[in-house]
Amino acid sequence: YAMAQDRLFQLDYLRRKGLGRLSEILGKEGLESDLLARTLDFPNIAVEEEKTLPKEVAQLLQAFSKGINAVIDLGRSFLPIEFDLLDYEPDPWSPIDSLAIQVEFEWYLTGRFPVIVIPELAKRHLSSEALYHAFLQGEADDESILPPGSYSSQSKGFSSTIASGGWPDKGEGSNNWVVSGSRTQRGKPLLASDPHIAFAAVSCWYEIHLRSPSLNVTGTTYVGIPAVMIGRNERVAWGITNNICSQRDLYQEKTHPNHPGCFLYDGNWEPARKRKEEIRVKEASTLIHQVHQSRNGPIVNAILPPLARDTGPVSLRWLGVEGSGFLPALQRMNRATKVDDFRQAMKGWKIPTWSLVFADVDGDIGYQSTGQIPARKIPERGYRPGWDPAHQWEGLIPFEGMPCLKNPDRGWIATANNRPAPDDYPYPLSGTWSSGYRARRVRQMIEEKTQLSREDLVTMQQDALSLRAQDCLPWLLKILEGREQGREAALSALRHWNGRMEVDSVGASIFEIFFTHWCRVVAQERFPEPLVGLVSGAIAGLASQLLREDRVGWFHHYSQQDAITNALDSALIELSNKQGLDITSWTWGQVHKVHLRHVLSGRGDLERLLDRGGQPVKGNGITVCNTGYDPNWGAPMGANYRLIADLSDSALGLWAVDAQGQSGHPGSSHYCDQLTEWLGARYHYLPLKPSYASTQGLAKLTLQLDKPSNN
Repeated sequence: YAMAQDRLFQLDYLRRKGLGRLSEILGKEGLESDLLARTLDFPNIAVEEEKTLPKEVAQLLQAFSKGINAVIDLGRSFLPIEFDLLDYEPDPWSPIDSLAIQVEFEWYLTGRFPVIVIPELAKRHLSSEALYHAFLQGEADDESILPPGSYSSQSKGFSSTIASGGWPDKGEGSNNWVVSGSRTQRGKPLLASDPHIAFAAVSCWYEIHLRSPSLNVTGTTYVGIPAVMIGRNERVAWGITNNICSQRDLYQEKTHPNHPGCFLYDGNWEPARKRKEEIRVKEASTLIHQVHQSRNGPIVNAILPPLARDTGPVSLRWLGVEGSGFLPALQRMNRATKVDDFRQAMKGWKIPTWSLVFADVDGDIGYQSTGQIPARKIPERGYRPGWDPAHQWEGLIPFEGMPCLKNPDRGWIATANNRPAPDDYPYPLSGTWSSGYRARRVRQMIEEKTQLSREDLVTMQQDALSLRAQDCLPWLLKILEGREQGREAALSALRHWNGRMEVDSVGASIFEIFFTHWCRVVAQERFPEPLVGLVSGAIAGLASQLLREDRVGWFHHYSQQDAITNALDSALIELSNKQGLDITSWTWGQVHKVHLRHVLSGRGDLERLLDRGGQPVKGNGITVCNTGYDPNWGAPMGANYRLIADLSDSALGLWAVDAQGQSGHPGSSHYCDQLTEWLGARYHYLPLKPSYASTQGLAKLTLQLDKPSNN
């Protein structure tokens, strides 16, 4: 009921996204999202998921639905403004709607088509294996969650994976870490978590405190899902990140004119399965979408990145169609009483793959890589041959085989979308992990102090030091020696820069925009221009390496020195065009700003009514203070929710801040009202003890059930 009061339009928007029904209210601009949902059959996956729910979870979803429907029924005469703007009313809510939101969220976390498409396109255009493997290299990829020696490396008979780097992102990801009491000032564990997701006018997170005779838990959940996703109860606190292990594959399918409507598998031509999806489109004709399916899954060319849609029939196999166990696990986690219970609560959770850190009031800390990962015989970063049985999944890595830790000797655990374990881990984790720089920086900050406080964790979450810049800058400046003419002021700014992506830094702007141009220059050496924009987003590992040396002869149009000089000159031209000729005005905060945009803000002038933000913000996509990056140098996504738990806290609470706010109503004083606090690192407190919690409220709403009638 409370969530629907605050977020009714967002709830309806997200369920329509999960059910593939956005076009009914948005018209043709909703088609791309609807084609994805219908091609992958999100609605049916949600239906099948409901059939597997334990009785108590199914009852909970029914109760949750009744609460939302009560708000809909009571408020039809004063619905949120978005319903008036789009001229429709919300349908009644059902458990399937929440599960459709969950399925779409699982896809968002695990789908990531470009991670496969880009290596496939690279393989087709690069002339040698050496160039291809150079392209795939990651950044700081040796920074693993499990330290070497903390697990048995005895082989289980699976092949090790190939290069893991090159995750194309704009700042997606998360950080979390937990520190044992031996390393804290108050002798109990400290835990921090900050999931990274798109900034928007309405947060995807919803803060809650739930208390009943069997439950007392606070934190945040994803809108539409009735369980605390990140938070703490009276005895256990936890945080999440995406561990970026692969739960899907794309398969190149083989067809033949002599076998129409069939796909080849193991020497036989198998008939395709077909289904018809009808997508109603506002102010347009209904779209009839034919979905063809091989044994591997639906043909997905229509929803691939545009440059990959003509690569022949491509099918998707995604673990999400096999059920998730996600919501039941969250419900068990919310009630866990100690680290061991919390870890066991995750058993049966299949998708998404997450890295969770957790701690209890007894002083234990732990880590679990949860979800399950398909085991493959043959490592492959691009498309797999759909006709070859050797490329089929052999099964799933069992829960007991997933990376985990409890009370490590070093007294801390940290994850930041980096690799869970080194290459000698006994199971193939099939990862395309993000840059390890954030995880490395977290490790550095933990190890800088012997005793940490809650305030130290705030400082860590706000840290904007770019380890990429620290690694690359000396090489860049060395290569540009003797080429200072016309670049004196820019090179001086770089020489005097401390590597921190602060809003008042000129060096930060010059380096960040140079590095983006540098990635384009590197891509242009080996790829045709139509692919450069796509490929350059996944080439940072190689680009960093090429500032030091060219091991594989990547450059053949320009020399390394000329290529670097050209990239710098392009960056300086862009900065002068956008910011003027006065280099002192080229501060990072002038080009890197956070905008909170509403999903309807692109319609006419609605952004003036619905959007907020526009303030300078520090950080970038690879700093612990993650604020992402986009082609216009804005901050489209990042650490939009931050949470810190101190297990010594007498009120059993946690500290948190959201970049947006709790209300989804543009006319509310709580619409985007936390942005100023988020920018200033001012966290609010969420206590669990009733005596503290009762003092926090500004108003109180009591819901009363109608007495059942005699009938």
